[in-house]
Amino acid sequence: MRDPRPYQIATLAILLAYGLIRLDFDVPALHVVLILATALLSQWALTAAWGLPRFDPRSALISGLSLCLLLRTGSPGLAAAAAVIAIASKFLIRFNGKHLFNPTNFGLVAMMALTPRVWVSPGQWGYSALFAFLMACLGGVVVFRAWRSDVTAAFLAAYAALLFGRALLLGDPLSIPLHQLQSGALLLFSFFMISDPKTTPDSRTGRMLFAALVALGAWYVQFHLFRPRGILWSLAAGSAVVPLLDRLFPARRYAWAPQASGPRRPEEGALDGAQVDVRSGDADPGRGGQGRIRLLRLLRGQG
Repeated sequence: MRDPRPYQIATLAILLAYGLIRLDFDVPALHVVLILATALLSQWALTAAWGLPRFDPRSALISGLSLCLLLRTGSPGLAAAAAVIAIASKFLIRFNGKHLFNPTNFGLVAMMALTPRVWVSPGQWGYSALFAFLMACLGGVVVFRAWRSDVTAAFLAAYAALLFGRALLLGDPLSIPLHQLQSGALLLFSFFMISDPKTTPDSRTGRMLFAALVALGAWYVQFHLFRPRGILWSLAAGSAVVPLLDRLFPARRYAWAPQASGPRRPEEGALDGAQVDVRSGDADPGRGGQGRIRLLRLLRGQG
């Protein structure tokens, strides 16, 4: 299983470059440089502070590029703060060795909650760019099975069903829910946020329930609380339920690095997963990551 993150980075970078050059995205070049630099610097600093053995920029780049595509503010300081909060959430808000929140989602929601000077721009793509982005996302799912395509498909199906059901109940034309589904922010959310394998439930059953819960929450926030960006608020709230779903439906935890094929004993999966998490900067700093590496090396030496 190959790591999908380089493909994700390339897709987001191409979309951002196209948006800046051809679509005149309302984001200053200074903010782009500042967000990306701050995300990478925060990842490096926190990796060193937690004593992790290797700096891995890939997840930080994905978070930074996603913030560049969605976050809007007139303040360079607030743009940089969003990047710091997003990356810091991976290290500070953890449970049982996993960070709870998707970093981009947490950074956006936290900044929107803290100040009205930060907002999200969802409808800035033309139809051709939106279609090309959709094809790139779907192509990534085919090429890299590591993407949680099940939770993406479940969320989109549940959310579309709720939108069409509301339109039919109110007697609205079906063009309204179709238009609501044609959003670049919705694609980013579905393929890069809710599908984050490090923050979704470990089991397929848990992921299906999680996707339905987030879709229902997004629909409720959008149409009953009348708050925009319901999908972002719902994912932030729904992420708190992931530890419960992991407890109710236990399964093997996802790891970024390639794994050998064939059946493996549970204890082997746990050890290898711990090693991968530590080296990728996703280790639980309070659970002795370095000790697990030494234990793994000792076991391999004795075997």
